[in-house]
Amino acid sequence: MSSRIAQIRLVSSHPEVYEPCDDSFALVDALLADRKNLLEHKPTLCMEVGCGSGYVITSLMLMLRDEAIGAQFIATDINHHAIRVTKETMEAHGVHAELINTDIAFGLENRLAGSVDVMVVNPPYVPTPEGEVGLEGITSAWAGGENGRRVIDKILPVADKLLSEQGWLYMVTLTANNPSQICRQMRKKGYASRIVVQRSTEEESLHIIKFWKDFDFEVDAKDAVTNSNAASAGVVGSVLSQFQRLSFWRSSDFNSSS
Repeated sequence: MSSRIAQIRLVSSHPEVYEPCDDSFALVDALLADRKNLLEHKPTLCMEVGCGSGYVITSLMLMLRDEAIGAQFIATDINHHAIRVTKETMEAHGVHAELINTDIAFGLENRLAGSVDVMVVNPPYVPTPEGEVGLEGITSAWAGGENGRRVIDKILPVADKLLSEQGWLYMVTLTANNPSQICRQMRKKGYASRIVVQRSTEEESLHIIKFWKDFDFEVDAKDAVTNSNAASAGVVGSVLSQFQRLSFWRSSDFNSSS
């Protein structure tokens, strides 16, 4: 299994680039857990927004390279140091992708519109003062502004534009980001969702959420109010129930330990 993901010892580094951590590992674990589906999905274009050290996109390439013949990979990052580090990480693992120094996908929207089959994002999700969002260097890797949603809310509409009809989005979220609200927001755009991996540490509770287009959700305009409410309640309710169960388990664990 280890050969299917990037090896930490081969991941390059720089003082101004975010190193693989719990959130990176959780995202890669989610992709591994969904690998069979990814292979059956047969993606032709995969993209990571915010590649950092290159650990995640390199792992995705290693997972798919033997079966997803001909698939192309693109990775972006606002931090120019991250682009160089990702290139070094990929070279150490014998893989290659197109690397672009840009904010999210600025300048790529027209070129990639409706063509990305798999998008992976470990966004800056940490709640911080608004003034820290978008700063140069490593701060850009975690500073998410109020509720950690400033950058996430910029990424979601871009993802909606770039994803293909069969496109999948895997995103890391923190409990403070109100992930259930994110799911509702994406539901309004016609996406179903589910939690692939949930992981709690001493400092945070992470959820890796997978989004995909739900064509059963498409309704005529005249039926939009009644039908969309019913359809939304079904799928979003399922995701919300996952969050509720996770909350219950965390509460039970706390009570038992106390």
